[in-house]
This record gives sequence, C-alpha cells and structure tokens, in this order.
Amino acid sequence: MARVLVTGSAQGLGLRTGQLLAREGHAVVLHGRDTGRAADARKALPGVEDVVVGDVSTVAGMRDVAAQANALGRFDAVVHNVGVGEGARHRPVTADGLTLTWAVNVLAPYVLTALVTTPDRLVYLTSGMLLEGRPDLDDVQFERRRWDANAAYCESKLHDLLLTRAFARLLPGARVNAVSPGWVPTRMGGPGAPDDLDEGCRTQVLLATGTGPLAGETGGYWWHEQPATMHPASGGTALQDRLLAYCAERSGVELRLP
Repeated sequence: MARVLVTGSAQGLGLRTGQLLAREGHAVVLHGRDTGRAADARKALPGVEDVVVGDVSTVAGMRDVAAQANALGRFDAVVHNVGVGEGARHRPVTADGLTLTWAVNVLAPYVLTALVTTPDRLVYLTSGMLLEGRPDLDDVQFERRRWDANAAYCESKLHDLLLTRAFARLLPGARVNAVSPGWVPTRMGGPGAPDDLDEGCRTQVLLATGTGPLAGETGGYWWHEQPATMHPASGGTALQDRLLAYCAERSGVELRLP
C-alpha cells in the first residue's frame, strides 16, 4: 500500500486520482484551496486520510501547505496535480507580483518539491499543449510582452516538463515523471472533452504507486501509459537549471539536493 498526497484535488482530475488510489487500497491525502473546498473533498472521498488546506497562488500559501504535509509524515508519492487554465483577457497577478498561471502551475510544484520531504515517487501534471510553449525564460511573467493567456498556459506546461526532467536528474533517489492526462471532461476541459476521465488519471495512479508497466520509470513524459512527445528543448540541462534558479529567486526557496 502506498501513501500518496495529491495536490489540487478538491475536484476534477486530482479528486478522481485520489478516488482511484483509495479504491485500490492506498492511503490518500487530498488538498483544497480553502476550508470549503477541503470539506467538499472529504465528502467526495469519505475514506480520505486527511486534507491539507491552502491557496498555492502565493508563496506563503505554498509554504503553509508544505508544512501541513510534512506534519502528516513522509509520503511514498506526491502527485503535483494543482493547476489553473486561466483564460483572463488581462494579465492576472498574484499577491507576489507573479502571473497566476505561472505561480500555480510552475512555482507551486517547485516550492512543494523543495520543502516537502522527498518521497519515492514524484508525478507532475502537464499537457500536450507544452509543445506550443516558448523555450525562453526571458519575460516569463509577461511584463514586457502583450498578455496572451494561451501562450502563458503552454509555457507553464513546458516549464512543468523542464522541472520534471531536472528533478529526475538531481533527485536520484526518487522516480520522477510527467503526465499529460489528455483532454478530459473537467471544469477546465469542459463537458465536451473527448477523453475519458478515469483513463486520464490511470497513468498518475500507476506512477504514484510504482506498479504496472511503468514501475521503475523515471524522467519520462507519459500519456495514457504510453510515451508522449517531448518538447525538443526539455532535455537541455542549462535551460532546466535556469528555470530552477528563477524559481528559487522568485520564491526565496532553494532546492535541497541530496
């Protein structure tokens, strides 16, 4: 039995991943942005071990969630599911002066990875849209560029893959992988999304539990249990290290290496 933390799991993909894990007999800790969402998560998964609460759009919230998670003890796996698909016409900015999309989709997984006791397995949710991401860390926050919500999302998902490959390289004691769940019918994906929700979660479950055909894999990027197409820039260690340094600068949190 594995003990798994799933972030961003009060609804949608994260919640369904937690439900599938629990159905297989694994211990699950969910995460909700506020107490109301945490209560909803408990109702949706009555057997949940616990729910951590915090808004990870801010660095303070990220730190708080990490502290709550560590207080519960070490996990066998963490699924970094939290994410937003912000479609705002104007650039949304967090209390820390960061674009909301990048703060939640990229900085939160970085800070939680840096602060939560390293588990055996780490899983990062990304998207096939990462192939449209611009492999350039100049003006990550769209402070000089014209705001483009779609471009911001695509870049954030490419950054998630860069984080995955960097952590797989720098945390050799952990198996680290990225997953594209496909276009699934969640609040973000919409009711007309063509992919199956359970199928969109199955790969995360296998990677989090270290079972099935993907057991032992690390540094991979997967879609429905099959290798997905990597962005050609994602293997560049210099770009990976630049992103890690940028995340450390914007959060004040350094990655602790073994």
